[in-house]
Amino acid sequence: MIDLRRLRILRAVAHHGTVTAAAEALHFTPSAASQQIRQLSRELEVPLLEPLGRGVRLTPAARSLLEHADAIQARWERAQIEMRGLEAEPAGPLRVAGFPVVLTRLLAPMAAALRTAYPRLDVRILESEPGDSLDLLFRGDIDLSIVESAPSTPGLDDTRFDQAFLFEDPFDLLVARGHRLAERTSVPLAETARESWVLPQPGTTCHAHAMTACGAVGFTPQGRHQALEWSSVAALVAHDLGVALIPRSADLSPDLPVTRLRLEGSPTPARSLLTFTRAGARERPSVAAAVTELERLVPHMMA
Repeated sequence: MIDLRRLRILRAVAHHGTVTAAAEALHFTPSAASQQIRQLSRELEVPLLEPLGRGVRLTPAARSLLEHADAIQARWERAQIEMRGLEAEPAGPLRVAGFPVVLTRLLAPMAAALRTAYPRLDVRILESEPGDSLDLLFRGDIDLSIVESAPSTPGLDDTRFDQAFLFEDPFDLLVARGHRLAERTSVPLAETARESWVLPQPGTTCHAHAMTACGAVGFTPQGRHQALEWSSVAALVAHDLGVALIPRSADLSPDLPVTRLRLEGSPTPARSLLTFTRAGARERPSVAAAVTELERLVPHMMA
């Protein structure tokens, strides 16, 4: 009989990329994690890890085993739902994570609505960046996360997670109120080719969106200023230090002297927001209630 705890460690190695990172996530020492994987290898009589430079990588046998391990995890999630009753009213803790914009615009009102509708449901919100959210979801520390789609986002065929499209968030052009374009209601992005820009920091998904959108109409945006938070981007734009692309969902202070302009042309730059759960967990009454409420809120947020 295979010890399922050893499968859990192997899954963690595949998810985090190294034995050390997997051990840290599961509160093991690296030597203890390695020992558990060696024991699993002996039980199965196949090698599961092989040397790669100074580290290790999963063998084909290990990757095959992981498909079954992910299926076992998904079946366990569904078994818990069935044992508690599919028709049960949402109750108990529901742990939800999201990055700042979705926390303020979606998760906070979702939690308030669910508290009224389901008094026995205890919604707990955590502010977290998408990559961290997926690690927390994989470990079982949260139940639901809103993630921005990016090249690094797990694909639809990833058997660890269940993902679903939530909404598309278009980008608008943000300019200072005294800017030459401020009296317009919309503008072609190509018309900003000679402008100075305020950009998200390189390496972020939003920086990639800006570079891709501008590149698609024939220019590379140039600017001296970079910022992480949309409120910081907007503050720099308000002082006429550049223009910026900003998601329509970003909630800016009404006191800032800035103007949002819709972008003309097709396709309009946009980012896709997804809901992620562990495979098999989306049918949990609490998770299903949260997703339903998020879907109800989206049209009001984007109006």
